[in-house]
Amino acid sequence: MLTTTMADTRPKTMAELLALIQPDMAQVEARMRETAVDENEALHRAIEYLIAAGGKRVRPAMTVLAGRMLGAAPGPIAYLGAALEMLHTASLVHDDLIDGALLRRGQATLNTQWNASATVLAGDFLFGRAADLAAQTDNVAVMRSFARTLMTMVNGELNQMFNGRGHPTREGYYKRIFGKTGSLFVTAAEGPAFLAGAAPALVAAMSVYGREVGIAFQIMDDILDFTADASHLGKPVGSDLQQGLFTLPALLYLEGRPDDPNVAALLNGRAGDATLVARVVDSVRASGAIQAALDEARAYVARGVAALASAPDNGYRQALADLATAFVTRDL
Repeated sequence: MLTTTMADTRPKTMAELLALIQPDMAQVEARMRETAVDENEALHRAIEYLIAAGGKRVRPAMTVLAGRMLGAAPGPIAYLGAALEMLHTASLVHDDLIDGALLRRGQATLNTQWNASATVLAGDFLFGRAADLAAQTDNVAVMRSFARTLMTMVNGELNQMFNGRGHPTREGYYKRIFGKTGSLFVTAAEGPAFLAGAAPALVAAMSVYGREVGIAFQIMDDILDFTADASHLGKPVGSDLQQGLFTLPALLYLEGRPDDPNVAALLNGRAGDATLVARVVDSVRASGAIQAALDEARAYVARGVAALASAPDNGYRQALADLATAFVTRDL
């Protein structure tokens, strides 16, 4: 059992949190690499390439920590963590194809190596594999949560495609990032509660934790799209603006400077102009918008951590609070 001491009250970093649950995360990785059918050889290589590309693995880490906190059996937790990471990977395959992205995590995207039809089918296979992993938890409530998340993510992508461009609003932004990111964190947090047989009130509290912290995570990603450099970010800086998407830092800047001609030009169809995007990125960086966005992310974290008050008071609850804090203190 993980315990906390008065001598160590400093929030743990992401690396320290992952080290605490390294054996559990190794099981998640093993489940992700299992093969359920006779996979096409090229598809198998592509899946290995995508898994090896890494990523922060924060969704399964949240699942493992929540499962530990609530006393859920480790076997189903490993399958759920693997299912969520595979679902996330599948969504990135389709996102990169839709956006025409060339890089992901500093590596070439699958759509730069395969044609569009093959890339779509690879993403579809990963969605199916994720569902198969989730089904191996043998828990109907988990499967329903997983299915709702998948539907929400796809609906969110369609909303972004049809409604996400044009004149942006905060309401539209938060709706979009819940579909893109927050919904997946909800299942990462509430799924272990289902597996542990928790009372409905505790399931609801874990859902709140996942939603609030997941939104904070995406806000931080959107901040880093302005503040990080391309070599660390693994993709071009300002990539959302280049897609015509206004995230929270840009929205906050727009609220303070609605007559900025560079922003007006982006809104009027010049999002593909790299020089114009760079000017807007510089303007956002020089304003107070980055700090204001960070303040909003921290407020979401605070609400998420507060939702854990009804959870078992053990070291894993503190670890979940530390995980939330790590989301808004990271530089990648």
